[in-house]
Amino acid sequence: MKQKQLTITFLTFCVAAFSGMKAASAASFSVIADGLYNAGGLSFGPDGNLYVTEAGIGGSGGCVPPASGQGDSLCYGTSGAVTKIENGKTERILTGLSSIALPDGTGAGGPRDIQFDATGKPYVLIGYGANPAFRDRNLGYTDLGKIIAPDFKTNSWTSVADLANYELANNPDGGDVGSNPLGFVIDGNKLVAADAGANDLLGVNTGGSNLQAITTFPEDILTNPVFPPSGSPSNEPAQVPSQGEEVRSPTALQFATQPVPSGVAKGPDGAYYISQFTGFPFPEGGAKIYRVGADGKSSVFADGFTQLTDLQFDPVGNLYALQYANQSAWKGDFDGSVIKIAPDGTRTTLLSGNGLESPSALTIGADGAVYVTNRGDRPGQGQVLRIENTKSIPEPDSAFGVLAIAALGIGWLHKKRELPNLP
Repeated sequence: MKQKQLTITFLTFCVAAFSGMKAASAASFSVIADGLYNAGGLSFGPDGNLYVTEAGIGGSGGCVPPASGQGDSLCYGTSGAVTKIENGKTERILTGLSSIALPDGTGAGGPRDIQFDATGKPYVLIGYGANPAFRDRNLGYTDLGKIIAPDFKTNSWTSVADLANYELANNPDGGDVGSNPLGFVIDGNKLVAADAGANDLLGVNTGGSNLQAITTFPEDILTNPVFPPSGSPSNEPAQVPSQGEEVRSPTALQFATQPVPSGVAKGPDGAYYISQFTGFPFPEGGAKIYRVGADGKSSVFADGFTQLTDLQFDPVGNLYALQYANQSAWKGDFDGSVIKIAPDGTRTTLLSGNGLESPSALTIGADGAVYVTNRGDRPGQGQVLRIENTKSIPEPDSAFGVLAIAALGIGWLHKKRELPNLP
């Protein structure tokens, strides 16, 4: 039996500590928003303000079993939101969005990303993180696993595409059925989304037509993988094995793990670049960046990362990659990193740890700063950081070099307190 998609089931996004990844000078950051509930993707709107999604804390509605088949159920509510950051002030401008979460508000599936098209129209991606067969049956009509088009003025929205239902009907990768779309990009009149649960890249027209898989991503086969010590407490939902399956075999020489695509960006060459979070046991240095060309074929663009959650190109072709944690998630250290990859392949770690913890997404501002959602797995503690001094000169000897550069032209279970309702 193939291992279930556990890693970013609700994301709860569950090493830049490699010696070769060094920056000549460290970046600094400021906190421009705080108190967010399971903060996800962020994007600048046509008004110049920054918009960020909050997956919420679920609610007291119907429940679905977790992807692992073990542990607490995920229960439904309408605590998801979109927040605007303007002149240092935060305001929830879209509320009542679908959300599911564990009883303590962690492990949330809900609003995960936001993008604006060329006309300024917003689109919001709603995550899920379980088997789509349970969604409508247990929860009734919800927007989980869909892309919606909101109207901020009226606090309303329309459904554009049902990605979770596409997985249920088609299951493009042929593995276990699961859906948890996490990130997307707008390419002209096309929405292109990475579904971490389905292990595929999907495309759909902005009007909702022609939804189809662009490509799927293969399992990774780990040789001599490192597992958590037997009997160690789990602080990561993805440590729970699939039903009837043993994942902690001390004698296993090879182990199949899910690819888990987590974010997507369009490159200056017109191709799509996809970040990989990797499945359990979250191998350090095991995450890749994939390139998907016009023919739909994927190839490894760069490797040697750990648990990537997002990536973004700046106007001059630098690619910024975001690591959720620099070590395997089961170790309990959630210091993350922002890594810049220059067009020539040189890597610079702009920020690692020092307050950057379990980050979930990033975007580049017109000011050249990098904006990151921080502590994205912690309801009520999420932040948006503005990282400055991003032009630091990299060390010449960078490990894990980019492959074929010439082509260019979830969580942590915080069960320590009861969470309040969203304000």
